[in-house]
Amino acid sequence: MGIKVAVIEDDIPTSKQIREWIRAARPGIAIDAWFNRDDAEAAITRESYDVVVLDIELGRERHAGVAIINAINKSARGTPVLVVSAMPAAIYRGIMKALDAWDYLQKTAFEEADFIDTFLEILRASREREASHAAAPAGDELSLDPLRQNTPLWRGKRVNLPLTAQRILAALYQRRGEVVSYDELFQVVKSGRNRDNIRKHVSTIREAFRELDENFDRIENIPMRGFRWAEPAHKL
Repeated sequence: MGIKVAVIEDDIPTSKQIREWIRAARPGIAIDAWFNRDDAEAAITRESYDVVVLDIELGRERHAGVAIINAINKSARGTPVLVVSAMPAAIYRGIMKALDAWDYLQKTAFEEADFIDTFLEILRASREREASHAAAPAGDELSLDPLRQNTPLWRGKRVNLPLTAQRILAALYQRRGEVVSYDELFQVVKSGRNRDNIRKHVSTIREAFRELDENFDRIENIPMRGFRWAEPAHKL
């Protein structure tokens, strides 16, 4: 089945621009455009979307997008949401993260490349989630959903990690038991694509886990190559 996306934006030129960017990034994607809350909520209930791109303010409803995200979160699909809004990022990015939105882009403060990179990241995370769910053994100690970036759990306890560290953790865990090279890890960070920066993020991950489990030792450094998520000895 092909990829299907909803663009929820009341400004017609902006809606058209976003749809053109998506088609340029991934030709062949099916896109539905919705311009108000009622039509958007009805579509979300009816359709199965891979990604939803939405504005917070729709017409006279200043926080219509918040209501739509809540409706998405109540559904069983858990569709990832990318918010594109003129509302100040300094105020609304944290709010959108709390609602489990994937990311927040402030209008006039980003370029086409920023949008495309973020959009393609969501699609990649969606595939990672499917692979993780298929491969993860029942009762595994780590619960990690790449599309719900703020909820990694270690033995039932929340792991407090910044976004980039969460992406690196997801890359390592998806391929547990295998070496993930520095070059591969560079693909999941938006900036600082060098080995020192990757090592700093891995150190942050280890520290966060050790706050919950002082004996945590699952992330192995493979000299000159990268890192590996190792299962405990009794599972090998």
